[in-house]
Amino acid sequence: MNSGKICISICAKTAEELFKKMARAEQHADRIEVRFDCLEPREIPRALERLKNDRVVHTPLIATFRPSSEGGDRVITDEERVAFWTGGINKDFWGGDFEEDMIEHSVAANWRNRICSQHESAGQPIGVAEAYERLGETGASILKIAVLAEEATDAIEIWNLLDQAKRDGKPLIPVAMNEAGKWTRILGSAHGAYLTYASLETGSETAPGQISAEDMVNVFRVRELDANTEVFGIIAGETSYTASPWMHNAAFRAAEMNRVFIPLQTTDLDEFMKRMVDPETREVDLNFGGFSVTNPHKRSIIEHLDRIDETASNIGAVNTVKIEDGKLYGYNTDAPGFMGPLKKVLGDVKGARVAIAGAGGAARACAYALKQEGAKVTIFARRHRRAEKLAEEIGVTAGNANNSFRPGTVDILVNATPLGTKGGEMEATIATASQMNGIKLVYDLVYNPIQTRLIREALKAGVAALGGLDMVVAQGRRQFEIWTGEQAPIAAMTAAVKMKLK
Repeated sequence: MNSGKICISICAKTAEELFKKMARAEQHADRIEVRFDCLEPREIPRALERLKNDRVVHTPLIATFRPSSEGGDRVITDEERVAFWTGGINKDFWGGDFEEDMIEHSVAANWRNRICSQHESAGQPIGVAEAYERLGETGASILKIAVLAEEATDAIEIWNLLDQAKRDGKPLIPVAMNEAGKWTRILGSAHGAYLTYASLETGSETAPGQISAEDMVNVFRVRELDANTEVFGIIAGETSYTASPWMHNAAFRAAEMNRVFIPLQTTDLDEFMKRMVDPETREVDLNFGGFSVTNPHKRSIIEHLDRIDETASNIGAVNTVKIEDGKLYGYNTDAPGFMGPLKKVLGDVKGARVAIAGAGGAARACAYALKQEGAKVTIFARRHRRAEKLAEEIGVTAGNANNSFRPGTVDILVNATPLGTKGGEMEATIATASQMNGIKLVYDLVYNPIQTRLIREALKAGVAALGGLDMVVAQGRRQFEIWTGEQAPIAAMTAAVKMKLK
């Protein structure tokens, strides 16, 4: 248990909507931030009047009236800001969140708790160290600095301010916004951040990268984390679509382990490993225990590892890293994760004709596993040269240059491409029902959504189908066992992924 607090930030257009959201926020909030800049101007007096005369909620409130230049919801003049803060609002609120110019103005003098904040905006970077020193001289009760992060490493400087703030005895709220900054929101309270911001629910974020309060409490268990919590995470070029944090955090929770699994978005793996992982060069002191690795890093991660197992070596790709005694060990759980569900449905696949669409890390693992089982594998890809190169490396066949298989020549069709993924080409498919003549099984590695267009086409053709959820849980089970040495709680992992995907 840590002393950090969860602050739910609420944005509403009307007073009525605001109070409904505030009531719902009390379930998980230690503080509630009321974003008055979101309210229609005529609704502000109505909201303030009700707050004075009616105890709407019992959770301490933070008032914010931020102009768009500082990340607020609309353009607000300096005259409007002064008028708002001098309206006697401080009597009804635990504290106020002021920009630097306002906190140095007399309007902030009577507030018991004053947060002084600065928010970075696109194209206008702030000097983090300079901002910290400057805001610290304002006499504010709490300092808040929010920066934009496109890579996980972009958050390092703001994160390391926590050590400086501890030495200075200054309560600090460091925020790294966007997907790549989520790790700071999850781990902040465990390392001394005064509070961490969350949204009321998914879809109601008031800043990029906010996580819903329910997920902060029940998935990431931010109140239970501490400086000794063992940290695991998914290293990927894009982490917003993955369900891995839900799956692995559910497993850690069911097993009552002091571990957490977080998204770690990076396109520059070398920089990430150097600045966040390598014991000799890292700039953050996080208790990393291991990683799940996905596109585009499954092959490039190998050069950063001390040893890889035989399966990963034969495939030429790693999707799992375990850190033990300062050493990094690589494994590939994609291959056994892929074969487990397939063999449950078909049993022996020896001699089966398998067409794999795709030539990335997942296709590589599937082709290797199928070859080991004696299947006849053919790889198809949009870029035929990639298919030829992978086929040559694995020792299987490359399909024709026009990237299409002939109906009646395939027993098992595997989609190892992103086609059909939510948020991407969701209605795209590698094959339609009319092309599935003679196919016994369609296996789509895409798991979000659970039922893809390809799966629907297979069902339309009367062909048995497997979705990517089966493989995700199967390979995740093996990852959990590698990291912990204990049996994985499969039921909890499966239920968590299904709930997330709904």
